[in-house]
Amino acid sequence: MKKRLAALAALALTMTACTPSTSAPSAAPSDGGAKTGTLKVWLFDEPNRAPKEKVVGEAIAEFKAAHPGADVDVQYIAVDTRSERFKGAFNDPASAPDMVEYGNTDLPEYAAAGGLADLGPAVSAWSEGGDLTADAKATATYEGTLLGVPWYVGVRALYYRTDLFAELGLQAPKSQAELTQAARTIRAKKPEMFGLAVGGKYTYAAMPFVWDAGGEITAINSPQARAGLKAYTDLIAADNCPPQNCADLTGGKTVDLFASGKAGMGILGNFNRAAVDAGAAKGKYAVIPLPGSEPGSVAPAFAGGNNLGIMKNSRRPALAADFLTLLASKKYQIKMYEAMGNLPTLKSASDEVAAKDPFVKPFVDTIAAGTKFVPLNPGWGKVDSGAVLPTMIEKVATGKATVDQATDEAATQIKAALGS
Repeated sequence: MKKRLAALAALALTMTACTPSTSAPSAAPSDGGAKTGTLKVWLFDEPNRAPKEKVVGEAIAEFKAAHPGADVDVQYIAVDTRSERFKGAFNDPASAPDMVEYGNTDLPEYAAAGGLADLGPAVSAWSEGGDLTADAKATATYEGTLLGVPWYVGVRALYYRTDLFAELGLQAPKSQAELTQAARTIRAKKPEMFGLAVGGKYTYAAMPFVWDAGGEITAINSPQARAGLKAYTDLIAADNCPPQNCADLTGGKTVDLFASGKAGMGILGNFNRAAVDAGAAKGKYAVIPLPGSEPGSVAPAFAGGNNLGIMKNSRRPALAADFLTLLASKKYQIKMYEAMGNLPTLKSASDEVAAKDPFVKPFVDTIAAGTKFVPLNPGWGKVDSGAVLPTMIEKVATGKATVDQATDEAATQIKAALGS
């Protein structure tokens, strides 16, 4: 308890130093704002929210029991419109939440907007703060300042239907060539299904193909990037996942396809486990790292994940820090893993779930093989919110542009947004 109080005091001092006087907490800044009242919290919605909501509800009950007079109002916001919601919150502190969940790709944009509090002192004083790995903390750090607590890390791997593979005499693919052949075999033998669900608007399923070919986001029109994009978009075809069905598929819709039994394979995250287990594919699938072009290799995955942060203008920063450290604790990281498949960021929690659940191994192996990330540039938000990459993929998939035309257009937009 003393360590948690120290963390709250450290955060309160940090917030006092950096919060404009026009938006000071309602109580004396030295005590970290009001100690009662309602915390406003924004968390991301999910394709299947119920398991997440249950765990968060347990944390709220524990928090309220320890904080008489305090309450937590959680609003689940749509991921697709988060950028607009956060911009509004940064521009209107009076209606902004106290605590937020945000994607690590959003960090540069939100850091540039100046809307997030420095959590460095609070995390240093938090009893479990030292258990965060350096790599995890890096996903919440911008120009040396820790602007969040990594809540979970996420990578994508290949989910495949074991029953279907057994029926068709297929082996788990060990290369990109074997993957594409298996996808087309499934489609040919089971025309009511898609072989590998691939979405024209599913950026982080397409990028492993680009990265595996040696391409990069900042040089998306390079020969290597174009080769990788072609390998991916060639799968959005009648012999696997027809454009009329798949050109506008997002990541969430791809999860739904696999979970409902309409696809033999899908490139999904560890964090999609609960959604898959809620569907027809439950108990009929296995996971392996997404194969690369070289036999036995692993295609680089996007190192995703979400952070928990506190708004700089929170009127209850100490209460917000207390709820944040509770929700980010080992206890609740393990609960979130059990509910959602979210990989913990605290090493002790990660070690514990890996030891008792074989499901973790392919994702751990994927991370060990090497991951990629988006450019740490404030302009990345413009690339993301402008749907530059999914538009590029969709144009190729629908035949509206050639690979060369689409990548040239995207490269121009990326260069303008990043200022490079």
